[in-house]
Parts: sequence; C-alpha cells; structure tokens
Amino acid sequence: MSERILITGADGFVGRVLVRALLPRLAPEVRVFGGRYGGPGGPDPRVEPVDLDVTDRARTRETIRALRPSCVVHLAAIAAVQDAFLDRGLTWAVNFEGTRNLAEAILQEAPAARLLFVGTSEVYGGTFKLRTGGLDETAPLDPANPYAASKAAADLLIGQMVRDGLRAVRFRPFNHTGPGQTERFVVPAFAAQIARIEAGLQDPVMRVGNLDALRDFLDVRDVVDAYLRAILSDDLLPGLILNLASGRPRRIGGILADLSARSERPIEVVLDPERLRPSDTPVAFGNADRAADLLGWRPHIPWEQTLDDVLADWRARLAGERTS
Repeated sequence: MSERILITGADGFVGRVLVRALLPRLAPEVRVFGGRYGGPGGPDPRVEPVDLDVTDRARTRETIRALRPSCVVHLAAIAAVQDAFLDRGLTWAVNFEGTRNLAEAILQEAPAARLLFVGTSEVYGGTFKLRTGGLDETAPLDPANPYAASKAAADLLIGQMVRDGLRAVRFRPFNHTGPGQTERFVVPAFAAQIARIEAGLQDPVMRVGNLDALRDFLDVRDVVDAYLRAILSDDLLPGLILNLASGRPRRIGGILADLSARSERPIEVVLDPERLRPSDTPVAFGNADRAADLLGWRPHIPWEQTLDDVLADWRARLAGERTS
C-alpha cells in the first residue's frame, strides 16, 4: 500500500470527496499531502497541505523532490467546458503543461511513484457520433472542445511517458455529480435554481440549455471508489486505461423533470441560448467492463439518491447563507 500519497486538486469537488473516503482506509503511518488543500492545517489534521501550482515547473519539481510520494493522484484541472472556452490559454497551461510538469517531476525525482491521471470521457468527442454502443477504452480520441483537447493531449502524453518509465494509470470518467459540485455543471445548476425558487430568491422559471442530449452520469462517490481501489491496489500495470461509466445514457430533460418533481413549487422551463454548448454531442455513454474486471468496480449508488443529495445540498447551502 502507498505510504506517501499526494493528491493534486485536493480542495476541488472530487478531491474533497476522495480525501474523506481515503483517510479511514489508511494505516496511521501513511502520510497524505493535499495540493492546495483547505488552507493552513486543512479540514483534517491528517492531510498535510501543500501549496503546489502545477503550472510552475520548477516549483513542481521541488515539491516532488521534497515529498518523495509513492503515489500521486492528479485531479488538478480546469474542469468546466464553459471555463475552457473563456480562457483557452489557462486551460492548456493547467491541463496539459501542468500534467507534463508533474509527470516529468515524478520521473526525475520519484521514479518509483505510481501516478493516477484523472482524464475525462470528453476526449472521445466526435467518436460518440460514429458509434451506437457505449465506448470502451479502444475508441479513438476526437476532442470537440478546448477542455477535451487539453485533456486528450495530456492523456496521450502520459501514455507516451509510460514508455519512458512513468508508472501511470489513466482514468477516463464520464459525467459525475454529487453534493458539493458547482453550478458550472448541469445537475447542480438545475438543483440550485430549484432551491432558489423554493426559497423565493428566484422567479419560478428554470433557464436551461440543451435538454435533448443524452449523457452517462455517475455519482462522484462511485467515481472516488474507483480511485480508492486503484490507490490501494498493487496489481495495475503501467499504461492501463480505465473508463468509469454507468453504461446508461440519461436525457438531460429527464434529469430536469426528475429534479422538478422534487420541487416544492411549480416551475416553468425556458430555453437559455447562453447555456447551449457549441458542438454538442447528441449521445455519449461508456463501457466500463475493464474497470469491473481489474478493479472489481461498478457504480452502486442509486441515481435517485444522487438527485436527492444534490438538491438537499443546495437547499442547505441557501439556508446557511440566509442565517449567516
């Protein structure tokens, strides 16, 4: 089992869930370092915060030299497609150059370390339009937006660096959501609007984008379970690629209908052109049989629970804001 674990992006949406799930699974002597984790001391004293900026090549190498991690989970990224369109330069600096800086630092300063690179199913892009079934890891990469392109380039870079000796496994998770996610993503965007409508902070109108797209959604806690299994496994070969997917496409409009049915007030739905994503893909879902075979992983959290938890999270946030 890994003895010194570094998690980049530990204070992000997925990072916080991973840290909470990981700590109870570790022996007391295992040290966990969280890149940009929660300020001085961090929310949990077992996490040692590290001010790591992966876009700073020299600082990244110094950090890896000092920590000598045995396992690195690379979550730090510009993750919202909308943000990537707004600042393509920053997206490439973080998602590609940052990944290169980190991978090179590991090869130079901690070559025995295992790297878990967290990519995205967005790298398949246009391939979704050419195939009717769920895509597996052999599907060609054809990114359709700046975020996907930057992650695809990083994915390919990691694959090439495995040939140089990098002990890396690449994950390609499909859409995942859960409590704590920002409104930059579709499910919490719906839930936040419903919570505001219920609280009387917004007119009873939902402003939405493309409702006809079908996507493969997971609960973030299921996704983190796969990362935990990989962190604690000694059997994954360098170069391995793993999709994380439910294998079931869900219509965005159906998700909105399910969330609206949970609302305490009636809601009108209005199409908002600003929320429509350019080059949208009609249907995207995946095949995660390899993760099931090699990790024993399959999603298990019911989708209804995920929706309940996301909506409850936004109701609690608004209640907290009104009482603070």
